[in-house]
Amino acid sequence: MASDSLVPEAAAIVLQSTAFDAPLAAELFLIGRVLFGGVLAFNGLNHFLDADGMTQYADSKGVPRPRGAVLFTGGMLLFGGLGTVLGVAPILSVGALATFLLVATPIMHDFWKVPQGQQERELVHFMKNTTLLGATLLLLALGSVAWPYAL
Repeated sequence: MASDSLVPEAAAIVLQSTAFDAPLAAELFLIGRVLFGGVLAFNGLNHFLDADGMTQYADSKGVPRPRGAVLFTGGMLLFGGLGTVLGVAPILSVGALATFLLVATPIMHDFWKVPQGQQERELVHFMKNTTLLGATLLLLALGSVAWPYAL
């Protein structure tokens, strides 16, 4: 029984020691974090800088309490994006981004409900957000591994 509990621990130690051993792996991971998290944090900032416009858009999509939703999701994006860039609380940071994308994507980019002339644009945004959601899942898989250059 005791040896069974060592197997996951040993696997975690091996993953920990090899995840970023390849040449430039740590540096590429940092650049990826800065690009990915930075763009999402900037989008979160825009929720506050253009709160009126974002609120109108959210209201047009039938979001309940659109102003509060815009400010709350802006906070999620800022927290998640900055946390990803800095490598702070990666599971919470990336989890906030994943939650945002999982909930917001089908509500805000409902290409199947919009008029024909808007479907392609909404489909592109839906697919983009789905891709970003996939990236958050990849980062969540590395959440228990020490991220290089993290604060």
